[in-house]
Parts: sequence; structure tokens; C-alpha cells
Amino acid sequence: MNLLFGRNASLQLRLVIAVVLSGILMVGDKYTSGASTIRTSLNTLVSPLFYFANIPSEFLSWSSQNLESKKQLLAENSLLKTKQLLLNEKLQQFQFLQNENSKLRALLNSTAKPETKKIVTKVLSIHSNTYSQQVVINKGFLDNVIEGQAVVDDLGIVGKVVQVGSTTSRVLLMTDNTHAIPVRVLRNNVRTVVEGVGKLNQVELPHVPHSMDIRMGDILVSSGLGDLFPEGFPVATITKIERDESKPFAKVYAEPIAQLDRIRLLVLLWSQQVKVEKKDE
Repeated sequence: MNLLFGRNASLQLRLVIAVVLSGILMVGDKYTSGASTIRTSLNTLVSPLFYFANIPSEFLSWSSQNLESKKQLLAENSLLKTKQLLLNEKLQQFQFLQNENSKLRALLNSTAKPETKKIVTKVLSIHSNTYSQQVVINKGFLDNVIEGQAVVDDLGIVGKVVQVGSTTSRVLLMTDNTHAIPVRVLRNNVRTVVEGVGKLNQVELPHVPHSMDIRMGDILVSSGLGDLFPEGFPVATITKIERDESKPFAKVYAEPIAQLDRIRLLVLLWSQQVKVEKKDE
């Protein structure tokens, strides 16, 4: 072993050995189930490191909150009371409309959509580059998190859970090259798909026919197809359309509605299909 990696070993030999070992690991990861177990175990082992690395940020946040002046707090309190009054007024209208909607559904013999289970989670770490865009959150299988869960923020869809540990999980952002979301155009209900291109501020609509009715500024929302992302959540806004009749499809780009470059608090959603399957088990 000392001779192999000592000074006498050539750089070419080291490169060949490294490539062979990498190939064995990739093949083993693809065709065996043990690799997934190992990744989950390693993720569980390093979970405390994410919490430890997040301590300085939490301390700075706590310090800044305690340094706010009394005047600022009073102003914010006054603003919140004003907003609360406005929201209460809207809530009264909502309750009236909800009652009217219930009566209409009763006449049509229709049922409302069931409430989706959800929990709030915090981002612990960000891993973003051209080839992989992921974040680590502080919820795991101890919180009933499962792979494939939809993740949103206060503006729209963020991505989905791809790896679960005991107390942390990895979320694949919607802008990752391997991520895709079935969507529809809010204006006319035309269905299409949004794919990531490796940029936090841009996604792409693949294979868009020149005849598709799509315009600049159109808002895309989740269509609900695939039973992963609930229907109606904001996804992206059309920002660029290139139509070249010499090519079979138009190039259409959009900007994610969720602010992926500054996410901190996220919401995990459980689909109705997942809950039904868990009950059957």
C-alpha cells in the first residue's frame, strides 16, 4: 500500500486506480440496494454537523432580534394590528363564500378537496452548483418525512424531498437539471412541463409547439398530474419566448416564483395518495 501511493508510484497508475475504484462504486450504487442504506446511514451520522454549523447563524439571528429598538417593535406591532383587522374583514367574506360554496356543492352532489397535511421546516444547509441544486432541512423520517414529498415556500413550489435521514432530509430544488414539474398556464389551462436548467433564476419548457398559446408574463401553476405536487400552486412566470420556424419547437424560458436564492423556512406537503397508501400499510 505504501508503494502504491508513495512517491515511487506514477501519476498514471494512481489515475487508473482511482478511475477503476470510482467505476466500481458507481456500478454498485446503481445495481445494489445496499448503497441506499449506506447513504441513509451516513446522512444520519452527519446530521449533528448540520445543526452545529447552523449555531452561529442562529446566534446572530437571536442577537439581532434582541438589539431591535422598542420604537421599531411598537411600529411593527401597530402595523400587524392593522393587517389583522384587514385580514379579519377578509375572513368574514371568506366564511360567507365558503358557506355559499358548500350550498352549491350540495346542490351539485360534489365534495370539496380534503385538507392537505403540512409541516414547517427550516433550511440548515445549501448545496448549489450547476450540476446539483439541493438544500438540507431539519426534518427527517422521525417527523414522517418520505422521499418524493412536495416542498413549497410562501410564494410557490420549491422542489421535492429526495433523501431522508433520521432528523434531516435533502430537498432537490425545482431548478436542478433532473427536476421536472407538470404545469398548466393559468390564463388558458394549457398543460405543459417545466424543467430545471441548473440556474436558480431560470427554468425551461421543453418541446413547446409553435402553435401553443403561450405569452410573455403567463403564470404557470402545478397541474396536479403525477400525484406529487398538489394542483394550483404557483411555479413560474414566462420571461422569454424564442420562435424559429426552421426548428420544430419554440424555446420558452420562465423564472421561478419562489425565491430560491433566499429560502429559509419551507413547508412540507403530504399528498392524499401518500396518506391513503400509509393507511393501507
